[in-house]
Amino acid sequence: MHPIRLSIPSFRSENSSVEKGFTVFKIDVLVNGRLHSVEKRYSEFHALHKMLKKSIKPPEIPSKHVRNWVPKVLEQRRHGLELYLQTVIMENEVLPKIFLDFLNVRHFPSVPKTESCGSFDTESMESSKLSHQPVVVYLRDPYLLPSAHDVFSNVVIEGVVDGVFYPDFQQR
Repeated sequence: MHPIRLSIPSFRSENSSVEKGFTVFKIDVLVNGRLHSVEKRYSEFHALHKMLKKSIKPPEIPSKHVRNWVPKVLEQRRHGLELYLQTVIMENEVLPKIFLDFLNVRHFPSVPKTESCGSFDTESMESSKLSHQPVVVYLRDPYLLPSAHDVFSNVVIEGVVDGVFYPDFQQR
């Protein structure tokens, strides 16, 4: 399952004095727990489809020629476009950059998700090795041992250490 999910929950009609009316589809994109929305016209979906055909075999896109003023037809187109995008995600382990750009998704790993953090497959020992490197190394524990130039000792730390390591010790 990809770490990207999407839906097209709604659409709206736009009327312009310059060109004839058109429909805008709202796409909700959930990537790694973050949700954002983009709005696209059908012509942008169609252009995406033509570009995807150059690199992958995309699913069928809903028909270009429909009566885009009939609500029932627009609802069918909305559902068809949602299914189209979801099918591209499900059928491709690595999503094309043009698809991610269409959804305004940035910094998406280009390698399959199982290889991005190492694989836990027992058959492949080489891919199961994760590399871990220390970030900071202390020569002594700075929280438990007071520094040599401390005039006052830390009463709280001493009390916790005494309570953990010497629980039966009682001071008189």
